[in-house]
Amino acid sequence: MNYVADFRAFLEGFVTTEARVAATVVLLLAALVTAIVLAPRVVVAVHRSVKYLVFGSDRVPFEPPEFDWQLPVTAVVRSLQFAVALGAVLAVLVVWGFVDLAAVAVATMAGLIPTLAQGLATIVLVGGTLAGIDVLETAIEQYAEESDALNQHQQGIVFRVLQIAVLLAAGLATLTVWGVPLGSLAVGAGFLGIVVGTAARSTIGSLIAGFVLMFARPFEIGDWVAIDGDEGIVTDITIINTRMRNAAGEEIVIPNDVVSNATVTNRTSLERLRLSVDVGVDYDADVEAAEAVLGDVLDDVSGVLSNPTPQVVPKSFGDSAVVLECRFWIDHPSAAKRAMTKAAVVREVKRALDEAGIKIPYPQRELLGREESGGLQVAEGDGAESPTPTAEQFERSQ
Repeated sequence: MNYVADFRAFLEGFVTTEARVAATVVLLLAALVTAIVLAPRVVVAVHRSVKYLVFGSDRVPFEPPEFDWQLPVTAVVRSLQFAVALGAVLAVLVVWGFVDLAAVAVATMAGLIPTLAQGLATIVLVGGTLAGIDVLETAIEQYAEESDALNQHQQGIVFRVLQIAVLLAAGLATLTVWGVPLGSLAVGAGFLGIVVGTAARSTIGSLIAGFVLMFARPFEIGDWVAIDGDEGIVTDITIINTRMRNAAGEEIVIPNDVVSNATVTNRTSLERLRLSVDVGVDYDADVEAAEAVLGDVLDDVSGVLSNPTPQVVPKSFGDSAVVLECRFWIDHPSAAKRAMTKAAVVREVKRALDEAGIKIPYPQRELLGREESGGLQVAEGDGAESPTPTAEQFERSQ
């Protein structure tokens, strides 16, 4: 306090009112020039230099994102202008002899400096985090465009995971700046993780299975697949479940842990699919001639590929017919195209066999009696009705 008293005595003894007015005018003019002219120019120059140093074309392997830098620049300029104005006010108080008031104000601001520094560090962390996320998104997009390693859906998943990691790191850094003990926080987070993991085991299992599906890529959006007895077009793959739409227009939602443990049939991965139709011809028919007729039919049906070549092969001996299997391929397969092509093949096969006089027999049974029991008795042609055999007699005849 002695220094303050000596300074006050100096101002009262050697500084006149006119000098104080002149000093006040000079201080205010200097503050105005600094705040209005110099501060914006300095901030803009520093901003341009930092942007060039960070995002120079020779420093990063991708184009810098177009950030909206107006808000940070304006905030920095306003902060500098406020600091200049505050300094001018304190200087005017000192000039006019209010040294005690200026000292109290300085002491108060000095006490607020740590809090202000923490707030400024938090603002810098938030701004840097947002800028880093934008840079990360741009880098992933450019990498995905230049490489086939990531599809559109995987690109979104990778970005979300990295975004969460960046936000988590920024959150921990912010807590550290404000002096929050991370040790106790880690213990609480570990206990909470145990509780959540126990309560949501199936969800976490689906989550892990979702990441496995994202990178194993057994199917993609738009593929026609069969999963666990359900069949349809894949419409969405999330980290929790897989959605597909069947031929009836119904949406089927299957948890990813079920998908990872089920047999998955992808019918569109090769861009073509083999179909088959079984046809039975009479035992009295010429099988080779029937094969030739069916082969000509498959060659003429619209939608059936000529390469690979359609095939007709004898498959089995049925109860009433020799079964021939018609094998043919379609491209760009879908449930609707499969149904329409099979229907066309069935129609043309029926028409061609009718024209060729080849019979498609109905199911038939041959009834025989055992020789030792006299066989079956056929009524004579005298019009008399033969007696109906009893059940016991019929069984003995078998």
